[in-house]
Amino acid sequence: MLGGVFLLAGVLKAVDPQSSAAAVRAYQLLPNSLATVVGWGLPFAEIALGLLLLAGIATRAVAAAAAILLVVFIAAVVSVAARGLSIDCGCFGGGGEVAPGQTAYGMELVRDAGLLLLAVWLVWQPRSRLALERFAGARTGAPQ
Repeated sequence: MLGGVFLLAGVLKAVDPQSSAAAVRAYQLLPNSLATVVGWGLPFAEIALGLLLLAGIATRAVAAAAAILLVVFIAAVVSVAARGLSIDCGCFGGGGEVAPGQTAYGMELVRDAGLLLLAVWLVWQPRSRLALERFAGARTGAPQ
């Protein structure tokens, strides 16, 4: 689930990196030049995290990176809500300013908190039946 969400979010943003950069700028947390770099790079980081999670490669480390990224996402949404900004999070493409009352901060926070719980679970229990790590551990005699 976590890998699929990261992969989908990254792909939807990667098809329009200009919108992704605009969405990051809308949070007003980073200087514009840095927001542009983050906006262009974030989709590819999300794609990489999603693919690695789906394949079950370096699951604990990748899940920890995903958890850190989710904490940053949660903090960013809390920040814009607290500052009274009206933006679409841009979590699955698009993003940027929206009319007051068109925000969905509560749902975004619930979704991201649920994904954070999944990431923490994978840090704690990183091996699954289909993870490539499991098969590598079986060949090397490592405990599963």
